Order: sequence, then structure tokens, then C-alpha cells
Amino acid sequence: MYVLLFIRNDTGILKSIYMAQKLSAEAAKRKAARDLAYAKTPDRRAKKADAQRRRRADPKGSVGKDWDHKNQRWESPAQNRGNDGLGTKAESGKKYKTK
Repeated sequence: MYVLLFIRNDTGILKSIYMAQKLSAEAAKRKAARDLAYAKTPDRRAKKADAQRRRRADPKGSVGKDWDHKNQRWESPAQNRGNDGLGTKAESGKKYKTK
């Protein structure tokens, strides 16, 4: 028996969650649980709420961009998620302003 899990990407296209890392069904479920637990931490919730407030305040300037809490500006998703080319390990555990 197979269980297919799909998510919608930014463009609205359904994508299998197994494609990026080729995880087994059991590993994908565990990863989904870890990801959800991380997304619900107080720090992540504050950052998401802050980005949402900023997006509502600047609908034209935020199109296709992510809010960078470190630089306090809109950046492309690749630039923001890759920590300006430095990778994410250097930024791990840092606290940034959310209001």
C-alpha cells in the first residue's frame, strides 16, 4: 500500500513531498512532524506574523519577495533563505527583530 502526500508550491502546482529528498513514507511523516513542531515555535510564529503584517502594509513592494528579518528589507526568496550566499548554519539560533 502506498500513501501519496502532495503539497502546493508557490505557483499553486501540486508536488509530491518525496521528490526533494526521496524519503520513505515513514521518514517523510517524521520529517513533516519535525517541520511542523519547528514552525510552531514562538520565534517562528513571531517572524511569520511580522512578515504577514509587513506584506499587508506593502502589497506592491512585497510581490515575489520574502521579508529578511536580519536586514529588515524585502529580498528574493533565494537570497533570503540562503542567508545572502553564506548558508543557513551561520545564522542558526540568532534572534532578530520582529516588530
